[in-house]
Amino acid sequence: MRLLKWLYPGMQVKRWLLLAVAGILLFGMGASLLAIDEASFAVRALSLVFLGSGLYALVTGWRGSVHSLLDVILPGHGRDLVELIYQRRHLQKGPRIVAIGGGTGLSTLLHGLKPYTTNLTAIVTMADDGGSSGRLREEFGMVPPGDIRNCLVALADAEPLMQRLFQYRFTGSSALQGHNFGNLFITAMTQITGDFQQAIRASSKVLAIRGHVVPSTCEKVRLAAEHEDGSITVGESRISQAPQPIRRVYLEPANPAPTQEALEAVRHADVIVLGPGSLYTSIIPNLLADGMVEALLQSKALKIYVCNVMTQFRETAGFKASDHVRALVAHASPGIIHVCIVNTKPVPPELLERYRTEQAFPVEPDADTIRRLGCQVVTGEVISTADYVRHDADRLARLIVQLAVGRRPLSGSWPSGAPAGSSQPAAEPPSPAGVSAAAGV
Repeated sequence: MRLLKWLYPGMQVKRWLLLAVAGILLFGMGASLLAIDEASFAVRALSLVFLGSGLYALVTGWRGSVHSLLDVILPGHGRDLVELIYQRRHLQKGPRIVAIGGGTGLSTLLHGLKPYTTNLTAIVTMADDGGSSGRLREEFGMVPPGDIRNCLVALADAEPLMQRLFQYRFTGSSALQGHNFGNLFITAMTQITGDFQQAIRASSKVLAIRGHVVPSTCEKVRLAAEHEDGSITVGESRISQAPQPIRRVYLEPANPAPTQEALEAVRHADVIVLGPGSLYTSIIPNLLADGMVEALLQSKALKIYVCNVMTQFRETAGFKASDHVRALVAHASPGIIHVCIVNTKPVPPELLERYRTEQAFPVEPDADTIRRLGCQVVTGEVISTADYVRHDADRLARLIVQLAVGRRPLSGSWPSGAPAGSSQPAAEPPSPAGVSAAAGV
């Protein structure tokens, strides 16, 4: 009975199948006529007509059948067969990249990386307690969904309207004011499934993301900071506003269990990227989960830190690039970073003035000091200065992929623990289409 359903009216497959069958018959007739030894010129010409018509009908019928099925399975993508095959087959051979962080910096990086590989895993901090995420965290006793949502949208292959829907923020004076639809969706899925990670997987399917997004921990943690004067600030949203410099940050409760998905991603990664993002409130909290630093140190992946391009008021006021590296090492361990990417593109004066009013300034790329800390340094113009000073997603991703496939020239030798052979240079950087072949994976 199931086979007979193909013959039901409105299936829009029969016509293409019949055309393909007609093509086979015509091609067979042409081949038979062509096989006659003493056939006349007219018969041979007729056989060529049959062969050409049959081949055309066969190919047209086959293509029509495939596109008709794709229009049902993937609405709106039936004509993008080549792109779909490229994404499913070619990008699956790309390097395994793990990006660790939170906030807009992580989502910017993921958006730039997804044209190169589908082997992407974002490990996201769960310390956010402000805005819509903070309210949902308090009302439903769940971990914050905001940074997870941003990463899901950054990796999405869904229609632009669906992406806009997940980023939509309610306005007005209702109880939903300030809430983000994507946050509410993930919250509802958590309530339905009873598990935050299951909710992320369901949301990933809705947005058809390239890669995976996983929380660093699913325990309900608070980020706390000890300042240079000995005072303590509790709460991620409050730390960046505290007037005293930060000595260290820690989680309450201490040493929360990391998710197994995060540990597995780290173990099997080719490249691990820390940042870009807020140093103390987006990147370091991921390293404070129990066993995460050990997993990073044991991983054979190339470990890259993408240094921020601007200081952050109070949180990293006056920090040079080397100060960012020192803070990471102090909270983790020496050897946690192999390569530090720092920006060398000047910031336009008009933007400098705008940021100066916010007490934010360009991070000084003191490369020699970073090298003395045991890290390689890669410099480049990796920022966009159109309206704001932020990392350029395409340039940064291209640079990371160059390092991933060993095509970025580096001076000196790798620090202890870096992957053997990773510093081999090549003349030309890879394009998205050529990454998997260059990577040799």
